[in-house]
Amino acid sequence: MCGLSGEIRFDGTYADTQAVARMTDAMAPRGPDASGLFAQSRCAFGHRRLKIIDLSDKAQQPLVDPDLGLTIAFNGCIYNYKALREELIADGYRFFSTGDTEVVLKAFHAWGPECVQRLNGMFAFAIYERDSGRLTLARDRLGIKPLYLAESGKRLRFASSLPAILAAGDTDTSIDPIGLNHYMSFHAVVPPPYTVLKGVRKLPPATYAVFEADGTRTDTTYWKVDFTRSAEDMSLSDEEWCDRVFDALALSIDRRLEADVDVGVLLSGGVDSSLIVGMLARAGKTPLRTFSVGFDDAGGEEGNEFKYSDIIANEFGTEHYKIHIGADRLMALLPDTIKAMSEPMVSHDNVGFFALSQEVAKHVKVVQSGQGADEIFGGYSWYPPLMESNDPVGDYSRVFRDRDFEDYKKVVSPQYHTGRDESLGFIEEHFARSGADRAVDKALRIDSTVMLVDDPVKRVDNMTMAWGLEARVPFLDHELVELAGRVPPEQKVRDGGKGVLKDVARRVVPAEVIDRPKGYFPVPALKYIEGPYLEMVRDTLSSKAARERALFQGDYLNMLMDAPADHITPLQGSKLWQVALMETWLQTHGV
Repeated sequence: MCGLSGEIRFDGTYADTQAVARMTDAMAPRGPDASGLFAQSRCAFGHRRLKIIDLSDKAQQPLVDPDLGLTIAFNGCIYNYKALREELIADGYRFFSTGDTEVVLKAFHAWGPECVQRLNGMFAFAIYERDSGRLTLARDRLGIKPLYLAESGKRLRFASSLPAILAAGDTDTSIDPIGLNHYMSFHAVVPPPYTVLKGVRKLPPATYAVFEADGTRTDTTYWKVDFTRSAEDMSLSDEEWCDRVFDALALSIDRRLEADVDVGVLLSGGVDSSLIVGMLARAGKTPLRTFSVGFDDAGGEEGNEFKYSDIIANEFGTEHYKIHIGADRLMALLPDTIKAMSEPMVSHDNVGFFALSQEVAKHVKVVQSGQGADEIFGGYSWYPPLMESNDPVGDYSRVFRDRDFEDYKKVVSPQYHTGRDESLGFIEEHFARSGADRAVDKALRIDSTVMLVDDPVKRVDNMTMAWGLEARVPFLDHELVELAGRVPPEQKVRDGGKGVLKDVARRVVPAEVIDRPKGYFPVPALKYIEGPYLEMVRDTLSSKAARERALFQGDYLNMLMDAPADHITPLQGSKLWQVALMETWLQTHGV
């Protein structure tokens, strides 16, 4: 895991190496072990490195192969790189390093941009072809690794984080009304290519973009998850599905042990992370380090789930670390947590991941995490009612969206309106696509390919990389995701959700962890905003910068601040925290 950046010009002028250096410096936390710059006339790359595979300087980036005429800046990890390396060696390629970056470079030379079809892992990369002047940008299937773009005239910049793009300067930072509508309505999920800023876009997952020397751009979507099922799929028993999911998950977890450093586990105490720990222990992985975080209680809600993580740690004899974040420390951590966000992310548990990552990075450089299981295997409360829905868009929107269009028009100032409900239109278009016939499948598809990417997965990437920690997500192995897409929804939503995954878990972990109420990283203080948190929010929303921006309507803000606990979204988030976070993020990043 690292940070990449770059600039390419399409008018024959030199790339701005100083701008690339600023972008690279802005991502120092993502790659604290090394940095590098490459410049060749109209193209310049930057890189910050976190040493995980091939710890030698032979794997430094940007990596240049003068014989092939290729240069690469790469972020991520390719779990099958050793097998690909052997295949490429058999085809006559010679290697000077033992890492996965050089494998990607030579795979690109051998198979072109379609090499992405051969890669199993999480990745974003930029490859420049010296002789043709062509640039290729690519992103992994599930969007685990980010890639932001800023096009201006005959110049393209790109980086692993949005703040890095801003550090380069000369970027249009005006608010994008479409991105804003998504943020305020679609639970802070802003689907690609949009961000909340007009001048910054993001490459969609499962996409590679080819830029010719004259700037002509061609995007290719190289993977889609399919929710259609064969007769054989529908005929399989519960036990047979359990066997298939068990084997696929075990393989995925094993793949994510590929590293030249130790690998730990983020243990929330839920089924998903507990299952990872159990399978690693079952496979004989020792010593096994696990990490949990908890907060103070607030609003009558318990702020930790240590009793469940303790059960798993004791069951499997892990070296377990518990981090408790008190009210004073939570407040102190918020500014740096928001600074670490590539985009404003409203979920309360961002600060939990940030604090947890800070502690974990003192012990290991790589962790496995349970993100994605709910979206892939049907763990959320809105899936069962969709099983027999006659109004998929309406039923999904009522439970997932934070507000309807009428409420949106009340909170957002008129100058930022587009005249239509952008997020509702997006859901309608996405649900109308082929490949998912049933309402629940449509919801699972949008959640696993859109919501998951720009909420939980982005959160984990941003918060772990803020401390130079690499997080791997075995539930998002694309082969496991493909298998899950074929599992009949009845197998997913039963037993309170994730039925087939709970069947797998019963073979591995204690029942009291499986049959518990669904949990999450609870941070009650950011849901029931009061005391110093309310003062902080008032100060932000009444600041000179907020007044001049006039993003939100004053009467609505006053209503929220008068009674924060009365204005909770269907997903149990704070509407006040949502607007305060947006304004705070904009001010934090100098927008």
